[in-house]
Amino acid sequence: MSRSKLVIIGNGMAGVKCVEEIIALAPDTYEIVIYGNEPRPNYNRIMLSKVLQGEHSLQDIIINDWIWYAEHHIRLCTGETVHQIDTRGKYIETESGLKETYDVLILATGSSPFIPPIPGMDKERVMSFRTIDDCTRMSDYSKVYRKAAVIGGGLLGLEAARGLLHLGMEAMVVHNAPYIMNRQLDQKAAVMLQQELEDQGMSFLLAKNTQKITGRSQAQGLLFTDGSKLEAQVVIVAVGIRPNVDLARRSGIATNRAIMVDDYMRTSVPDIYAVGECAEHRGISYGLVAPLYEQGKVLARTLCGQETSEYKGSIPYSQLKVSGVDVFSAGEISGEGMKTAIQHLDGIRGTYKKVLMQAGKVRGAILFGDTAEGTALLGLVQRGADVAELAPREGAPDPAEMAAAALPAQETVCACNNVTKAAIMKAIQEQGLETADQVKEQTKASGSCGGCRPMVAALLKHTHNLKNNGGTGVVATPDKPAPMPVCSCTELGHAELKELLNNSVGPREVHVDRHDYQPVISLKRDLPLILQKLGWGSELGCAVCRPVIHYYLQVSTQTIHDQEIESIQEIQVRWDDQIPLSSYARDAGGLAAQLRTGWVGAAMPSPVNIGVAPGPGSLVSALVQDIGLLASPAGWEIYAGGHAEHPVKQGGLLGVAETEVQAAALASACLQWYRQTAWYDEPLWAWTERLGFMSIRETLLDDQLQKELAATLHADI
Repeated sequence: MSRSKLVIIGNGMAGVKCVEEIIALAPDTYEIVIYGNEPRPNYNRIMLSKVLQGEHSLQDIIINDWIWYAEHHIRLCTGETVHQIDTRGKYIETESGLKETYDVLILATGSSPFIPPIPGMDKERVMSFRTIDDCTRMSDYSKVYRKAAVIGGGLLGLEAARGLLHLGMEAMVVHNAPYIMNRQLDQKAAVMLQQELEDQGMSFLLAKNTQKITGRSQAQGLLFTDGSKLEAQVVIVAVGIRPNVDLARRSGIATNRAIMVDDYMRTSVPDIYAVGECAEHRGISYGLVAPLYEQGKVLARTLCGQETSEYKGSIPYSQLKVSGVDVFSAGEISGEGMKTAIQHLDGIRGTYKKVLMQAGKVRGAILFGDTAEGTALLGLVQRGADVAELAPREGAPDPAEMAAAALPAQETVCACNNVTKAAIMKAIQEQGLETADQVKEQTKASGSCGGCRPMVAALLKHTHNLKNNGGTGVVATPDKPAPMPVCSCTELGHAELKELLNNSVGPREVHVDRHDYQPVISLKRDLPLILQKLGWGSELGCAVCRPVIHYYLQVSTQTIHDQEIESIQEIQVRWDDQIPLSSYARDAGGLAAQLRTGWVGAAMPSPVNIGVAPGPGSLVSALVQDIGLLASPAGWEIYAGGHAEHPVKQGGLLGVAETEVQAAALASACLQWYRQTAWYDEPLWAWTERLGFMSIRETLLDDQLQKELAATLHADI
């Protein structure tokens, strides 16, 4: 069977990441051809500063070598610049005259250094810092010249200056703002970073605007708008990037600052997609690796015809090692209505922490010197968490270890190499790893930019402490996470809180309705009494714990007024009305109606998606739903624990039912067991990992328990 031809213009990190995902999902779907204008395979561009500083060689930063392309039957055309796309004839043409037809085209053209309109930019020894060739030129210049100026005090400029210092040159950073990295840091963190860099030999000229680069045909220095001058034989320009959109614009593809795409990375022209720094999504183009990888995953699933959630944009963040100093920045660090929620400076350790809020929600964070909390803070920023979640607890352990413990098992720690917390802890436990370097060697976590190394170190400490406490040897894994307090109001974890609410808050302590003599809890009236019995730190709780308590009371033997529920997570049921061509197609609509009717009004720990597919080839993928029901020759196959978003998971088979009624009964039993045993806000896929899928399966296949769960459900509703 002939395969569709997929052509990618751009051999950078974003485009090749998308190809990697396609190969993992459906390796036989496409004939893949990649065009790159550099004469080498795919490499990690964010590691160029490490090459310049002598920490890595070119071979160290190659992501996919020539062998990888050959093994996956990918035709790589290096040293070729595409200059034309014929969108009607569906072919591309390179400057050298090569033509290539395509069925699907991905534009991953990346970006180029922004060159400001300063006179003298065309002089010899004036250059940008973007490619391996730039590193080579800078190294060559360092053997002849001594004084260098770097225009730009952002991350790239600082890394370039650090590389020049390593090469033995004098490096002066010229920045037009009053402090360095002003887009990522506040003035306090920036001053701390500047002092550290000055100790390393770097120099700075701040609030300086360059009027021109002096010298006849070769750079001799800089002239500033205030009349002052700076001597420099080499000038590095690092003031930002500009998306490469000229090719798309010439070809009639809609562009703004970058190539405009929708939530599935589609451009304005059919069968043409864009991903990475060249793409503009909802008015934003990203220059960081994590958003580009997220885009690549969505696009890969789209091209493979697999169900995927749309790309909704990313919270920009940087967790980096700037010239040996750990720096973290996430979200908004300035703006109207922005206030400081937490600010802590430790002059002895040289660390700084600042968390910003807006309207009571966490909006941004800055860490300097110790960034172990970065991933946990990023999670708060991404979901706009209530500032109450930031409150410290009395006698709390090391913040870095707390952040490591609080991180969800499937959270990505190393965005560069896509390594999760679970993978790191498993490697530490099973292989007896003792150092962060050993973790890097075995898992690749922190092996690229190094920004996640503090979290890797914290996870190492956390794993060993779990093993050593009491000599149990128990390590927090996805199946057995370390217990964490529900919120800052209490030291109780979810398990303890749930048990106390079930056992300690009895009917005698709540209002009894005179008509039906059933105990009814009025949250407005009885909540202070309940919290007092539980030893809560605040009379009415906080925005974090109140929904948790309300939910646990609902699924216990207590009854509460529905109108008093703060947050109800509900079930969404999707089904495919179009019956596939098979001899055993089933009534998906009827089964979906049974489930919707049976579960109307039932609150869930976390939103639940149910998919009902009448047969193979259905538009609804049953295997990546929380609960999936798939028609088969034997009747219905019932799956649980799937997940269509990151981390993508295929559900496990709970059982097979002959009729729609039996299928609905097994699915309902699973949902009710989930309601009764899950923690609040715990997704169904995470619940299956914590309890163990086989344990859940064996429990639910007990006919008597199924009936009891059904009876409990009807009583609850």
